[in-house]
Amino acid sequence: MPLFGKKDSGKKVRKDVKDGCEKLPSIDDKYVIKELLGTGAFSEVRLCEHKETAQQYAVKIIDKKALKGKEDSLENEIRVLKRFSAVRSDGSGVHSTGPPLVGGPRFAHPNIVQLLETFEDKSKVYLIMELVTGGELFDRIVEKGSYTERDASNLIRQVLEAVDYMHEQGVVHRDLKPENLLYYSPAEDSKIMISDFGLSKMEDSGFMATACGTPGYVAPEVLAQKPYGKAVDVWSIGVISYILLCGYPPFYDENDANLFAQILKGEFEFDSPYWDEISDSAKDFIRQLMCVNVERRFTCKQALAHPWISGNAASSKNIHGTVSEQLKKNFAKSRWKQAYHAATVIRQMQRMALSSGGSGTGGAFGRSSSRISNAPSADGGGGGSNAEHEQQHHGGGGQTDTTASSSK
Repeated sequence: MPLFGKKDSGKKVRKDVKDGCEKLPSIDDKYVIKELLGTGAFSEVRLCEHKETAQQYAVKIIDKKALKGKEDSLENEIRVLKRFSAVRSDGSGVHSTGPPLVGGPRFAHPNIVQLLETFEDKSKVYLIMELVTGGELFDRIVEKGSYTERDASNLIRQVLEAVDYMHEQGVVHRDLKPENLLYYSPAEDSKIMISDFGLSKMEDSGFMATACGTPGYVAPEVLAQKPYGKAVDVWSIGVISYILLCGYPPFYDENDANLFAQILKGEFEFDSPYWDEISDSAKDFIRQLMCVNVERRFTCKQALAHPWISGNAASSKNIHGTVSEQLKKNFAKSRWKQAYHAATVIRQMQRMALSSGGSGTGGAFGRSSSRISNAPSADGGGGGSNAEHEQQHHGGGGQTDTTASSSK
């Protein structure tokens, strides 16, 4: 179905269609739309129920007027989601008798949220999505009574397997972060799901150049405005792994120019006492993923073969107390209200560099007193919205875009 009223230019409108004999089904013909689950800059997500099966899903409702000028971004997200929306690798679908899954004969990955079908009317686009109800990654860790390296290793293994599958399909996520990792269900042994493909890109040419992502998780090559590829996702998984083992981010500075300078250099530490009980294998794993040299950085397959993931190197010592305390301190939702686009920050850095007589981004990084005007402040104020990025809420309820907040 063409979105945003686009039509195939070479085809005539058949008379029976024009007379209304083959009217396309509307969302109301197949679903009952229910309560609000979450909101984004251009959309809202509601619970919906399939009329024939009573199966529940999430429907992302996008306002066309609000999205005007950014239609290509949504169409790209839909193309990516369709690539991952087919029959599950175990031979089943998301459901047995509901609406047919979009996509071809490809196999969907069990850790990637699926798109089932799309609808469109004059004012809105509707994406029927798999319903994910288990909540956010950090929230679940904080709620746990026990949490170990092995738990973290199991989580990262699932993420690596899903991202490796994406990379094999020629897709780069470009915005991997904890907020986009959701538990499938409230069950204790629930799998983790990757959501939000608003910034994902088909890697047609082999390299990309658009600066995008969430500060703190962005790879150095993106900030350096170099052509980049799948390795940016591996860097982000390294950052997430670091946080999962200590509860605070590897890179932090209230001045965003300084933050980006740290990332460009790959400057991070395994601070005492927070890392004293963490295994050497875990630290080595993180170093291999958060390697500034792209040629030396692990691929997903190499990361999956690391002893901390595939072997018995992950410790079974309970680290819940320290990690949960730091997660609550550093990732409190009330402190950081909005994610913001890395490209916006880079543009501001370029202007700062020019005004200071520097060239490229280097001049900006040298100005320690500079402040990015639309970046969130440490007390939770302000913050420019991410024009291309929308957080998907699939049953988590009121999910908020966040970035790393206070220091340890």
